Amino acid sequence: MAQDLILVAGAGGFIGGHLVAELRSQRRAVRAVDVKPLAEWYQVHPGVENVAADLKLIDECRRACRGVRAVYQLAADMGGMGFIEHNKGLCMLSVLTNTHMLLAARDARVQRFFYSSSACVYNADKQKSADVVALREEDAYPAMPEDGYGWEKLFSERMCRHFREDFGLQTRVARYHNVYGPHGTWEGGREKAPAAICRKVIHAKTSGDLSIEIWGDGNQTRSFMYIDDCIKGTLAIADSDIIDPINLGSSELVTINQLVDIAQEIAGIRLTRSYKLDAPKGVNGRNSDNTHIKRTLGWEPSIRLRDGMERTYRWIEREYVEKYGD
Repeated sequence: MAQDLILVAGAGGFIGGHLVAELRSQRRAVRAVDVKPLAEWYQVHPGVENVAADLKLIDECRRACRGVRAVYQLAADMGGMGFIEHNKGLCMLSVLTNTHMLLAARDARVQRFFYSSSACVYNADKQKSADVVALREEDAYPAMPEDGYGWEKLFSERMCRHFREDFGLQTRVARYHNVYGPHGTWEGGREKAPAAICRKVIHAKTSGDLSIEIWGDGNQTRSFMYIDDCIKGTLAIADSDIIDPINLGSSELVTINQLVDIAQEIAGIRLTRSYKLDAPKGVNGRNSDNTHIKRTLGWEPSIRLRDGMERTYRWIEREYVEKYGD
């Protein structure tokens, strides 16, 4: 089994936990590594080599990559817009993890290295309007990414490219667009918009205070990709011959107000809205152009936002009631 061992770095996180679950369902041998103690992982799976280790450290990366055939490098210090706007230095420090993981994978003669990048690498000038033109892969240049987090992701993309060109490490890169779903952060400051809105709607319904605060004016636009589509796309890209960074996101564009509409409909309530105009809201508009992924893989993320939000809302609702009561 050792030659087929797969390393998932960041396995204690939202996407990593789902990726490990899918790999185990395929009966793959998995080493799961995360900086958090196991008790703080979102999902811990049986039949997996679960390891708590800080992959910012080169020695830990070397141990993690030992005997591994493929690496999925998802480990990063990140969160929603509120977190990345106020923690640019912490986000930049993920460059240590990516650099050390690339070095360790190269030296361990890993056959395939997948890196999870982000739509935050895209040029901000192309995202000024809520009526946005969907972003193509070439729109990352000339470079003007999200400050901090986006710059680190773009730099690490280049590292992957040059490790492939110079050292023969077969790297694959996907630019994730706003992944959401169950078994992820839904409170505490690192949560993203779908989870935050679900929590706020659940709180309003539970407390009887039928109001909600929305960051920005609610007219900013985004696409949101359900976790099952993310995992399917990740595995397909990792196993493909696509050597350049590629979009992995839904092309179903909505405003934040429309996202609130969906959560309200699921909850069966209507809320009075207030708008926090000085809150972090990111770019005015962002959507994924899926021309390239459809051409190369014959597939694109297709789970409807309404369906994914239903599953996400119900999971957060159960977590909320378990923690706070109903």
